[in-house]
Amino acid sequence: MRGQGPLSGVKVVELAGIGPGPMGAMLLGDLGADVVRIDRQTAADLGIDRGSNKWDLLNRSKRSVAANLKVAEGVETVLKLVEKADILIEGMRPGVTERLGLGPDECFKRNPALVYGRVTGWGQTGPIAHAAGHDMNYIALTGALHAIGTTDSGPVPPLNLVGDFGGGALYLAFGCLAAYIEAQRSGKGQVVDAAMIDGASNLMTAIYGMKAAGRWKQERGTNILDTGAHFYDVYETSDGKHVSIGSIEGKFYAELKEKLGMAPDAMPEQMNPAKWDEYRAEIAAVISTKTRDEWCDVMEGSDVCFAPVLDMDEAPAHPHNVARGTFIEVDGVTQPNAAPRFSGTPAGKPTVAPDPGHDTDEALSDWGFDADEVARLRASGAVS
Repeated sequence: MRGQGPLSGVKVVELAGIGPGPMGAMLLGDLGADVVRIDRQTAADLGIDRGSNKWDLLNRSKRSVAANLKVAEGVETVLKLVEKADILIEGMRPGVTERLGLGPDECFKRNPALVYGRVTGWGQTGPIAHAAGHDMNYIALTGALHAIGTTDSGPVPPLNLVGDFGGGALYLAFGCLAAYIEAQRSGKGQVVDAAMIDGASNLMTAIYGMKAAGRWKQERGTNILDTGAHFYDVYETSDGKHVSIGSIEGKFYAELKEKLGMAPDAMPEQMNPAKWDEYRAEIAAVISTKTRDEWCDVMEGSDVCFAPVLDMDEAPAHPHNVARGTFIEVDGVTQPNAAPRFSGTPAGKPTVAPDPGHDTDEALSDWGFDADEVARLRASGAVS
């Protein structure tokens, strides 16, 4: 919610896009920043069928100004907003904002302290920087996609969580805030080049370290964290559902055996990969004798490192998520709440995504445009 949270008072201009740019801006808006999204006149101009705005979760916690960037006055309107902004976010291909007259050079002339956040798949430079792509393509070049999967599955795209949102949106928001802190000291802004290929590669840091140490094999499903190990895997229960078990440490492994009804000396060679398939079959046989909920009664809350595998209908109703308010309902839509939590400056409740241009008058007024100027811009078609 604007004005409530640790980023209260921070002003953000977001040039409308899809995927990681909107999510990066959403993260800032959820924590209290005043995010003004520059929309085109209709969502259809972006190739988006939003349906009801209440489902457009990546554009929650923002206001919308509809500007015509094909006319000089529309571009000038955005540049005047940039003069008051702390951060600008854009997710277009390299060179597009420059052609619009909204590139870093033009913006820094108006506001030398601006943080200019750019998020793309391949980055602003490099031999394929201008090529089209999607999440799966970006993580394919990092080693991440090759590593995700089982021995017989082939590489499995992990939704679009690793590239778009983990490697893109989170690193965009993190980079913009780091540059914002530096700008408060120096008075000088800078460009943040948040490339999904860079962010996703960075997420793989620990795995690359394990590989360098000889503790990670290239073959999927043969390692300690990729379903290779019997003590770090998902098992099917008697009702066709699943539970997750991650008993890596010795004391947790011992508790797993106790909860499974096994003798303390059962499955003794925990870290011997040659035994993993044999031990996995033993665990699977036991897990298959009870339902998922029955195993929750046995293991949940223990040090086994256990959790039931929930679907998206079940997850919001889990008692732990309910107790923490991990999910909330906004306008009848259940959705993840703002994160992380802050003890002194808690974030407010996210607001529903606005229609394009819904907040044009209010946002322009709040950012220093007088009523006559807004009326003139409307009459000229520069904003709507």
